[in-house]
Formats: sequence, structure tokens, C-alpha cells
Amino acid sequence: MTLDKSTELLIVVTSFASLEDAKKMGYQLIESGMAACVQIQEGIHSIYRWEGKLCEGNEVQLSAKTVADKWMDISNFIKSHHPYDLPELIAYAPSKYKSLYGKWVQAEVK
Repeated sequence: MTLDKSTELLIVVTSFASLEDAKKMGYQLIESGMAACVQIQEGIHSIYRWEGKLCEGNEVQLSAKTVADKWMDISNFIKSHHPYDLPELIAYAPSKYKSLYGKWVQAEVK
């Protein structure tokens, strides 16, 4: 764990309609130095209301490991490059993690 809030570990989550879109975003986040690691999970079944209509479909979830200092950069990048009009954009700050992993994430993000 870390006491410095600016280097606090964050897991940023978003979803996509296709694996290709998720992979494209994942590579962009890694190559730009905004995330140290991206994991992509297929087979997410979503049920939601959009513009007053009940919707259902399969999605792909992307989770990116970064630090709190990168929140504005990564959230703005996802919003401006995401194919959805209103992408899911949620960040979790785990309270516990191995300090060596946290240091690796910090070292990987620029």
C-alpha cells in the first residue's frame, strides 16, 4: 500500500461492444504511458436502459491499472476515443495490494 494519494493505485474500468475496440484502447493506454497493465474480459452480458429503451447485449470489459495522478488524463482519453456516446468510466482505488506491484505500476506510468 502507499500513503501518497497521487501515486495511489487505481483500476479504471470501461466496456466495449467488440474485442477489437477494447484491444485498440488497451494498446493506446499502454503505449501512451497512462496505464501499466490492461486486462480485457469477454463474455460480459449487459442489461441497461438507454434513452428510455431497455437494452441488452454482450460487451467486453477493459480494466486498466494506473495511479491517481493519471485519472484526469486516462478518463479524458477514454471519453474522447471511445466509440460509445457515454462510455462506462469507473475507477476503483484498492485499499490493499502488494507494495512491489504498486511500485511497478508507478514505474510504468509516465
